[in-house]
Amino acid sequence: MMHIVKRQMYLLFGIVFFITGLVGVLLPILPTTPFMILAAGCFAKSSPRFHQALLNNRWIGQDLQRWEREHTMLRITKIRATWVIVIMFSISIAVLMGKLWLQGMLIGLAVILLFFLWRVPEASNKEWV
Repeated sequence: MMHIVKRQMYLLFGIVFFITGLVGVLLPILPTTPFMILAAGCFAKSSPRFHQALLNNRWIGQDLQRWEREHTMLRITKIRATWVIVIMFSISIAVLMGKLWLQGMLIGLAVILLFFLWRVPEASNKEWV
């Protein structure tokens, strides 16, 4: 009985993390990749079908597979994520013109996101070249 409850909780958390990751595509404050990694981890323990669906996804599947194998990211993935963060946060900062404390908060969040993004180890192979 406890095993069933545990699987259901992992499934629920996987769905929540997946939805949060999807929202993160549109909102610059929520990073997509960590939520998708969490969703994949939860689905690995609860739903092999959902786990495989994430791993086979054409947009994020290879990155999730690499993360599961090596806990690394490709440099090109980091560069793309950096551009998305910079562009989305710049738009948000421009929209908040005149609200310096909110703009400062967004700049601080962007710096923190970029700091942690670039601390992730890079894949040693040259798949993307």
